[in-house]
Amino acid sequence: MTKAVGDLTEAEARAELADLAARIAAANDAYHTRDAPEITDAEYDALKTRNAAIEARFPGLKRVDSPSDQVGGALAEGFGKVTHAVRMLSLENAFEDGDVADFDDRVRRYLNLTGALSYTAEPKIDGLSLSLRYEQGRLVQAATRGDGEVGENVTANALTIKDIPQTLSGAPKILEVRGEVYMSHEDFALLNARQAERGEKPFANPRNAAAGSLRQLDAAITARRPLRFFAYAWGQLSEPLAATQSGALRRLAEMGFQTNPLTVLCDGPAAMLAHYRTIEAQRATLGYDIDGVVYKVDDLALQQRLGFRSSTPRWAIAHKFPAQLAWTRLEAIDIQVGRTGALSPVARLTPVTVGGVVVSNATLHNEDYIAGRSASGEVIRDGKDIRVGDWVQVYRAGDVIPKIADVDLARRPDTARPYIFPQTCPECGSPAHRAEGDAVRRCTGGLICPAQGIERLKHFVSRGAFDIEGLGARQIEMFFNDADLPVRTPADIFTLAARDAANPLRKLKNRDGYGETSAKKLFAAIEARRRIPLDRLIFALGIRHAGEAAAGLLARHYGAWPALEAALTQAAPGNDAWAELTAIDGVGDTLATSLTEAFANKAERAAIDALVAELDVQPVARAATDSPVAGKTLVFTGTLEKMTRAEAKARAEALGAKVAGSVSAKTDLLIAGPGAGSKAKEAARLGIEVIDEDQWLALIGAA
Repeated sequence: MTKAVGDLTEAEARAELADLAARIAAANDAYHTRDAPEITDAEYDALKTRNAAIEARFPGLKRVDSPSDQVGGALAEGFGKVTHAVRMLSLENAFEDGDVADFDDRVRRYLNLTGALSYTAEPKIDGLSLSLRYEQGRLVQAATRGDGEVGENVTANALTIKDIPQTLSGAPKILEVRGEVYMSHEDFALLNARQAERGEKPFANPRNAAAGSLRQLDAAITARRPLRFFAYAWGQLSEPLAATQSGALRRLAEMGFQTNPLTVLCDGPAAMLAHYRTIEAQRATLGYDIDGVVYKVDDLALQQRLGFRSSTPRWAIAHKFPAQLAWTRLEAIDIQVGRTGALSPVARLTPVTVGGVVVSNATLHNEDYIAGRSASGEVIRDGKDIRVGDWVQVYRAGDVIPKIADVDLARRPDTARPYIFPQTCPECGSPAHRAEGDAVRRCTGGLICPAQGIERLKHFVSRGAFDIEGLGARQIEMFFNDADLPVRTPADIFTLAARDAANPLRKLKNRDGYGETSAKKLFAAIEARRRIPLDRLIFALGIRHAGEAAAGLLARHYGAWPALEAALTQAAPGNDAWAELTAIDGVGDTLATSLTEAFANKAERAAIDALVAELDVQPVARAATDSPVAGKTLVFTGTLEKMTRAEAKARAEALGAKVAGSVSAKTDLLIAGPGAGSKAKEAARLGIEVIDEDQWLALIGAA
């Protein structure tokens, strides 16, 4: 009979932990390496539970090779967060053949290159991105992509995937391997069959199954899921893998990683498209899901020169496959109200499978799209409108967002009537107006509209914004409608703990879904976000047109909240503050108008001021502080001959300079190439220093 854990001596516990480690390792090898499990899931779980109980009683006896670290136990507190040493970015998409030629043309123009240029082309796996960090040849950490900067620590789960080596030979001292976790069609079918046998809900598609399996809090569940891994990229390196993308992939394969055998080297757009057609023809027979082909500049030195935009590399693009189609019935049209007041129509469909996914909703864009015309009045779908009861053709744009492509008029029921788009907000009853030039109708209720209020708060706590752990969409809805602890504005979030402490009756810890520990954790997570970088605050405000890229531009230009606040308060068309704002490269009249209107609106401004009073807003981190152009405002004009305008701008910003699109009194330096016109004249009028390209290169030490 097995001795109770509470009765074990220290010597007995040490011996049993060694035995458990060996038995669990053998079970893992049988299941993951040889695909021949020797014990049942229940027996496996019992071994893991016993091991965890002994470790809890004798924490000093925990082994270096503890099964708890290798396959994990139930992490009740959730995943830890990992900050990526090198950001994990998404890719720009291409949908047409012409987009591929445009990509090649953009790369060549940026590099000022006319000679040979090679690209790798590989299938785009439809799975979950994962980063694996190896130190001294040993896997020490695995993290999901998350928001690109911070991901979830899933090390214990990754250790259960047989395609992921735990040790490497011949690897750099530090190596971060990036790739995709996926599930084959055969394994997916078997998994869903097991789900059905247990009376559990089947997964919608292999990607969802893979993602859900990798992100289990109990790694033992992940261990029972048939996950696979393709390596295709890398993050931080202590030394280069190779001089080319293709060479680096060969090096990863030599280390033991699975790399996709359909990856080839192409000498230009024609070869890239030819390989795209080859992969597309094989798509249905590959045995795993792909949704396109990824092209990357092969020369890694050129990749480094090309660099990155705010969220995508310039040296790569994903060529997505054409959307897959299906016909189904439109049962209803619902209107959703977004955080900017936009009334967005959503099609409710009889469920239909499109590209392996069951689709029951699709976007209808706006009232013009329903009526059979574009926002500019041009005819679409041969002018056929969309009506409830219609048979509609559904496709998934980029295999992601379901949309309606066509209507079968021959099957339209006699009872179908033209859809009348609402003129009032379905949430608050306020008038819904459509401004001239705007494609959508918007609720005028503002802060009195509950839908806008909730959606703004959801945006405020989203990953790219404040990212408050434990305060997601579901919690926002709960607090928004709470009578005792309401959260109606962002500032309310930061007074939540104080208001809860002052509430003598209904404490948060006593409510459904919360206890003393979870309430304390929420308050601590909120407190941790009082200190926030300027760019994240700007994005979190949810001002129309002010996305993450624009927030970064504004933060880098103004540097700190007081300067930004003063500028947006003072700016009006025609004055100096407006000229400075619109001179920021990437900020035009539309964004400037949206920003200044938000700061001029009394209710909006009161909400912003109340929020900022609760925060410690951190100035933006400068890319460089010791360069000769750090902190200066530069303008480029004319034709540059030794680097492209885009490359010059990127170089200047990396050195801490601000790059503006027009000359003003705030300009410190104008770099003028041949053909400089009005900007050079304006600089001369204002007494601004003007230098040529050679002087610019000498100034930054690149001559």
